[in-house]
Parts: sequence; C-alpha cells; structure tokens
Amino acid sequence: MGTLHNSAEKGDFAKTVLMPGDPLRAKFIADTYLQNTKLVNNVRGIHGYTGEYKGKKVSVMASGMGIPSIGIYSHELYNYYGVDNIIRVGSAGLLQPYLKVRSIVAAMSAYTNSNFGKQFGFDGSMAPCASFELLEKAVAVARKMGVEMPVGPIFSSDTFYDAATPTQNEVLSKLGVLAVEMEAFALYMNAAKAGKNALALLTISDNPFTGEGLTPQEVRETFTQMMEIALEIA
Repeated sequence: MGTLHNSAEKGDFAKTVLMPGDPLRAKFIADTYLQNTKLVNNVRGIHGYTGEYKGKKVSVMASGMGIPSIGIYSHELYNYYGVDNIIRVGSAGLLQPYLKVRSIVAAMSAYTNSNFGKQFGFDGSMAPCASFELLEKAVAVARKMGVEMPVGPIFSSDTFYDAATPTQNEVLSKLGVLAVEMEAFALYMNAAKAGKNALALLTISDNPFTGEGLTPQEVRETFTQMMEIALEIA
C-alpha cells in the first residue's frame, strides 16, 4: 500500500502518531519508550516506528523540516493510513520573555507567513486550531506531572533565515505569540480538512533575541518531559 514517501503497509501505524521533526528523535523516542517496536517506514531516512507504550499501540514518525514536508507526511497518515491523531513533539524559538530554554508550550493555534492554506479554498487569513480533546488531555497530564506548560498561539514560519526576523519577532511577541517553529500550521490545516485531531507540543530550544540555544543532540535526547506528556495522551 506504500506511497512515494512511505513504505508502510495498511495497519502498520497506530491510531495515534507522535511526530518530531528529526528522524533521529523519532528513533530516540522509539528506543527509549516503546516496546515490541517495529520499523515500518524508512523512505528518505524518515524513520517511522510502531510499538507499545504501557500496553497501548503507538507510532512515532519524523516529519522532516518545514511546512511542505509535514504537509506531505501528515496528509498521508490521515488519509491513507487511517491515523486519527498526530501529536507534533517539536522544538521552537521563544517569543515571550517569561519563557526560557527548555520551557514546554502547547500550541492552541498557529499563525503563519506561508501560502500553504490557500489550497483549502478560503480567501482570507487562517489560524487553525489544535484538537481541544488532545489539548485538554495534555494540559491535565502536564499539571499532574508538575510541568508548567503555557497554552497559546504559535507562529509557523516558512523561512528560517529571514532578514526581517528581529522586527517580526518583536511584533509577534507583542501580540502574545508564544514561540516560532516551522510545521504546526500545515499539520493543523490537514487535520481540519481530514476531520482528524492534531496537537503541537513544543520545547523551547533557542532564544532568537539573545542567541542562546541547545545543541542538536540536546534537542534530540533531553526533551523527555514533552515526549512523556505526548505518550500519556496517545
């Protein structure tokens, strides 16, 4: 049944998929948390695994970087593989001064500078929202774990190296936007179109105002609280 981007067969994916950007973070989650794990996709090095977490069937697969990439993979999971829930477990840059590196935020909605939403036929600006069911569960789990997890809008940018970023980030910060990343908007739009559920949980990996940031290995292997919240609601 595979596609150009996914070699998995029908039934290989669980109803809930955790989706980090980095394929090696997908491998880390599978190796660290899942039992009876099976590699179900490795096309283009995009690792996809299915296993069990506390007796529940759960999958984890990378999205790659950016709106076009997660747009492809989330569309196929929702529409070809029968996935109902995708939880992005990603990294982001902070936009609010009360946040710090390693803070966790939940994206209630996603703003963007991308034209990805134009294909859905609405002639206007859109800020698609997370699944309230998943968001509510994630907030409850975070509270139980004693994790402070602000909830609010985030910004999904189509550009990483952007000459206007300092001004843009200051404007977004004043509007209450929590963080900047590159994928959630497409995930939320695809979920809305398919009638499925999506949530982006993000751990702050860098501060674009000061230049403070974590190494790729730290991003890959130390964002465990975010991963555990996602697994608990899977």
